Amino acid sequence: MAFEITGKVIEISPVQQVNDKFRKREFVIEVTEQGSGGRDFTDYVKFQCIQDRCDLINDTLLNTSVKVSFNIKGNKWERDGKVNYFTNLDAWRIEAADPAGSDGSPETGIAPPPLLDDDPGSGGEFEDLPF
Repeated sequence: MAFEITGKVIEISPVQQVNDKFRKREFVIEVTEQGSGGRDFTDYVKFQCIQDRCDLINDTLLNTSVKVSFNIKGNKWERDGKVNYFTNLDAWRIEAADPAGSDGSPETGIAPPPLLDDDPGSGGEFEDLPF
């Protein structure tokens, strides 16, 4: 299942080479929404880009408003009889948000690589991959 959220990029971590077959890059966006009573509520949401998608985010996007398309991934991890669960927000597309909000379409100028902007959870040609 794919989700989208819009916010301002406030932090971008360097690429982490976890092992010889896996790398990731984390980034944080600030999302401010107006609640009841006119109060603003701010959330800080951390995402990760993995493998080839690490190239979707770079320092040029720092302090800019972006729309992030992402999947929620949850895993179970067991060690020494103790069970832990963790959740990751895996970004698969990042595009500039329309600051004017005129027609709801994203600004041009930031485009993901052609094969990477397909939702990996939608099946298709990626369905038979072992990872």
